[in-house]
Amino acid sequence: MNFKIFIVEDNKEIVSLLKKALFSWGFSVESCSDFNHVKNEINDYSPHLVLMDINLPYYNGFFWTQKIRQTSQIPIIFLSSRAEDSDMIMAMNFGADDYITKPFNIELLIVKINALLRREYSFTADRNIISFQRFTLNVVADELISDDQLVVLSKNETKLLHLLFLQPNKLVNKEEIMASLWDNETFIDRNTLAVTLTRLRKKTTEIGLAPHLITVKGRGIKLND
Repeated sequence: MNFKIFIVEDNKEIVSLLKKALFSWGFSVESCSDFNHVKNEINDYSPHLVLMDINLPYYNGFFWTQKIRQTSQIPIIFLSSRAEDSDMIMAMNFGADDYITKPFNIELLIVKINALLRREYSFTADRNIISFQRFTLNVVADELISDDQLVVLSKNETKLLHLLFLQPNKLVNKEEIMASLWDNETFIDRNTLAVTLTRLRKKTTEIGLAPHLITVKGRGIKLND
């Protein structure tokens, strides 16, 4: 499959470096030319993954990620010189899938891109539809349904719930969760799992699933009856 990557970055040297590296790995690559219409350019190109900077002309990367997430679950990796935990947490809360600080190791970036594309576009569940009590998880559509209420999930939120739905009332350890969601714990920025779980609890509070998500500190997560 010829994956397409779209770069939202206003530093021309970084864009050139990224394009050269990504082209060498066989990706098709385009970069943003009009920073006042980032979402339109992404829609026109229909990429499989977006590399997003925070500091941009007109509106920042948080703004554009929020706009993208209104209609799409396309993978987004932030590349930013801002290394504060608060920036990473904000990016994840707006819908980012990963966050890498500049200057970055291009080989590590390629590893993360390949892992994220593999998870996003090659993910096959044991079953496409799985249930827990009155809750139904559609792992293809990234949707959680309860009665007539529907919650749209990110891919990682779907994978986390999928693991828990397959093992109700059993503690799923942190290592198993990380291996499923991010392939290798070595490449996970700290707090990423906590942010994902916090966002999931917030999304599922209204339909009543959140109280079933039990964290066992330092060990893992359990889906309790």
